[in-house]
Amino acid sequence: MMDVLYFAWVRERIGVPKEKVETGAATVAALVDELRAREARYEAAFADLSALRVAVDQELSDFDAPLEGVREVAFFPPMTGG
Repeated sequence: MMDVLYFAWVRERIGVPKEKVETGAATVAALVDELRAREARYEAAFADLSALRVAVDQELSDFDAPLEGVREVAFFPPMTGG
């Protein structure tokens, strides 16, 4: 069981800021595939992975990152600064 967090427009499309997810996914990409299969709102949120960033246990990561032992995955749009 892990916490999955959604920020900004990802949260708006899915409708919740955080949820507990039980998954057998080996990577972040496989988790995304599981989430997409849930409902249309997840499919919409994860339609374009190039528009998303991911953090695994609060560290920026890639979608091919392994999930073994992970407690938290967060999805968010790229950040801008100035």
